[in-house]
Amino acid sequence: MNLYLNADLTHLLLSTVLGFLTGLEVKTYRDKFHSNSAEDAFFGTARTFTFTAILGFLLYKIDPHNLLMYSVGFIGITLLFALFYHHKLQKNRQSILMYLVLICVYTFGPLSVLYPLWMPSLLFVLIVFILNAKESIHRVSLGLNPYELETLGKMILLSAVILPLLPNRDIIPYVPLSPFKIWLAVVVISGISYGGYIAQKYFFPSKGYFLTGIIGGTYSSTATTVVLARKAKNMGGSWILDASIIAATSMMYLRLIAVAAIFNLTIAQKILLPFVVLSLAGFIISLLFIRGGGKDSNQAQTTDSNPLELGTAFIFAILFVIMMMITQYVIKSYGTSGLEILSFIVGFTDIDPFILSLLTGKYSVTVIEIVSAIMIASGSNNLLKATYALWFGGIKETWKSAFTIALLGVATIAWAFWIEKLY
Repeated sequence: MNLYLNADLTHLLLSTVLGFLTGLEVKTYRDKFHSNSAEDAFFGTARTFTFTAILGFLLYKIDPHNLLMYSVGFIGITLLFALFYHHKLQKNRQSILMYLVLICVYTFGPLSVLYPLWMPSLLFVLIVFILNAKESIHRVSLGLNPYELETLGKMILLSAVILPLLPNRDIIPYVPLSPFKIWLAVVVISGISYGGYIAQKYFFPSKGYFLTGIIGGTYSSTATTVVLARKAKNMGGSWILDASIIAATSMMYLRLIAVAAIFNLTIAQKILLPFVVLSLAGFIISLLFIRGGGKDSNQAQTTDSNPLELGTAFIFAILFVIMMMITQYVIKSYGTSGLEILSFIVGFTDIDPFILSLLTGKYSVTVIEIVSAIMIASGSNNLLKATYALWFGGIKETWKSAFTIALLGVATIAWAFWIEKLY
């Protein structure tokens, strides 16, 4: 006995069920958000949506090649809604939401025939999600800075427009890396920074200082240190702010592990243990500071500085290439000792281009020597942040966090030399 349903029957049943369920969801939406509206405020009931789904399937199957009957049905539904919408306008009501939902329901039939069954099912899930997310979408739209849309466009430009156009072969003299891979590094770093910024601004709008330090460390522990140090100076010092500054640096170690894992898994495995240990040490110390300083009762007010700028991205790409050329020259001319000195000096600048050059380049040094260079750069960068904390926050206000960061930096550099000697 054949237990399999006919394909057309399966598609018809799926379209009918999804249309009916959508109609029920529309009724729920009406009862939840428009319970005080008049009866004619919505176009149709659950039966209307069910018959629309059936009609879409039948009209498509009648002429699946030219779509003449299906187009006539679409025009008919549109004209009917136009009459309904005209009636709404006379009563000062304006919304085409139900028309859009109805058209989505009308496509259930063709989608079930042309695509796998997950496609119309996913469309139904999206309809349910979007209808129920009315309040959340409204809150986001009220709090959304129009500048963020421009920033999102920049992220799409970096990743989906510029990146695919670049050649994936080595064409730059003295740089053993293709423009595609160079720009890919820019996209990855920009994406991590942008993600941390969005999380900090929109997902945790009432964040405390400690959470500010953690999330800020995902995109710039240096900038976060400066912002929190200035706040500490204005407040006359705070254990909570000291803990937050330390947390930003602790998060930097985890961020570097993630970046290394994307570009060079072997190196990521080598730095995993030391960076996790150093990060945990920083978080433990910061938690002890919180325990000694009381609860974080103040809402953090940080600068609204978006890290994703086209100019910044292009400068990063240029610095990335320059650092790769300098690193290659230093290794060729001065060997491992030259790389160690360069790593320490670079730590007092932006270390991301240098670390990416180590992760992606091809040099005449061992993996352990690259790991050591990354750790030295990270350690000296901690010394820079400790200096910033004292400079912008004041010695009296931030000496505890500055001392802890500097101690982590010294420990990182010492561990780097120990690993190099060990292997």
